[in-house]
Amino acid sequence: MRRSIAAAVVSLATALSVVPATASSATDTTVTPSEPLAGLLAQDNARLALEHAREVLSGTAAAAPGSHSEGTLAMRDLFAAMPDLSGSERREARAVLARPTDGTNDPNYDGYTVSAKRKCKGHFCLHWVPTTSDAPPSKSWVDKTLRTMNQVWAKEVGGLNYRAPVKDGKHGGNNLFDVYLKDIGNDGLYGYCAAEYLKPGRKREASGYCVLDNDFDSSQFSGARPVDSLRVTAAHEFFHAVQFGYDYKEDPWLMEATSTWMEERFADGINDNRQYLPYGQVHLSSSSLDVSHQWTFNQYGNWAFFEYLSSHFGAGIVRRIWNAAGEFPDGGKKYSTEAVAAVLGRHGGFTDVFSRYASANTAPARNYAEGSSWPKAAIDKRWKLSRDKLRGSTKLTINHMASRNAVMKPDDSLAGKRWRGKVVVDGPGLAKSPAVRVVVTRAGGHQVEKTLRLSRSGVGRTTFGFSSGEVKRVTITAVNASTRFDCHQQTSLSCRGKAKDNASTYKLTVAAFKR
Repeated sequence: MRRSIAAAVVSLATALSVVPATASSATDTTVTPSEPLAGLLAQDNARLALEHAREVLSGTAAAAPGSHSEGTLAMRDLFAAMPDLSGSERREARAVLARPTDGTNDPNYDGYTVSAKRKCKGHFCLHWVPTTSDAPPSKSWVDKTLRTMNQVWAKEVGGLNYRAPVKDGKHGGNNLFDVYLKDIGNDGLYGYCAAEYLKPGRKREASGYCVLDNDFDSSQFSGARPVDSLRVTAAHEFFHAVQFGYDYKEDPWLMEATSTWMEERFADGINDNRQYLPYGQVHLSSSSLDVSHQWTFNQYGNWAFFEYLSSHFGAGIVRRIWNAAGEFPDGGKKYSTEAVAAVLGRHGGFTDVFSRYASANTAPARNYAEGSSWPKAAIDKRWKLSRDKLRGSTKLTINHMASRNAVMKPDDSLAGKRWRGKVVVDGPGLAKSPAVRVVVTRAGGHQVEKTLRLSRSGVGRTTFGFSSGEVKRVTITAVNASTRFDCHQQTSLSCRGKAKDNASTYKLTVAAFKR
């Protein structure tokens, strides 16, 4: 589910009071529980999922007025938790998961209080009510929403060739996909999709339905034009419904990052997803790619990773990743990072591609079609070398699937073509997937890029011209491309696992010398 940046700062005390047991930082250490303890933990997690979904749908999950909470994954987690709930809790969960047209069976959440109308066209049935605060502003808005949903289907299923959502067995009156309009903006929601029924004979393919705000009133959505909010939300949320047909239990970072990437495919000119970039690796390169947390925006900001992949290898690469992750008979049945690594194996491998992506984020204007409007990756260390200071060094600690950057520049005293620059790296061994990219930006703007060749123990070096008249700067990107996990450790990372190669240390030494 899409979240708004506006007023979404949640106090740490509130966050800690409702954080699900599945949430974890990249450095959390969690012991695998014994079998009896695992059963109790599953029950506790299920109860937390129920409580969180209740809070999201009742508008009490957000600590600040106007903040926008996670809806789709809250509903997904509740659906997955159903087998671990007691009888009374399961009845409460069914009420939370109920459709708006279930009325009194959906008490205090999203149930309509008056009879609903329905209009079906193309691949969708749109449901709404003519009165109460849930009513859309006009019949033309109903028509616009229905038309927009069919345009989204044409793009995502027809144009990009994703699998159509799992049919719901006529639970909305027929086998068309059901979308409901409801005044949920006041509860901090743009929209959400709920996984609802498992496909017969499948354990991880699910049907679903979606709920969208009834009017996207600008006052509730940071002043955005209602039609713009509708378009990006429709593209994002429907792609979640598509994902349910691949693997509804897939890792949150992959689900949210690719749904936010899909906004760019359908509504490129709106650019609402740029608001998330300062929270992802384009700016915060030291944050791991697969970190996901319901009160932060990194999983949305990391749509840039898939933008990088699609700009270099075509938009179909994201579909191939979802095919590799899919739990359907011909799917690859891999978890998120496994699926990405498997697909990138045909493009030089994850380590090489990820290091190039990380380096590209230091200069997005050069590396992305719209990058001139994007933030840049943070620089962790800077040196200005001169005749009086010919060396510098630093140690950078980097977590899995993350990077950090340094810049060295010559001052005016290093004039003349005989001056050379040198970078020496002493990093982790190759088993931990280190990589280092060096980009020399010349005075005229031309760039020369190279990947350092590292020894088995992680040591590498390179030299280059470093005259102040010829070189503007040298950017060094140190990368921890490890994708190794101990899975099923109750975290929010890939495969709910613990990263094996966090906190890898890279010693960088830079120098200027005359040849």
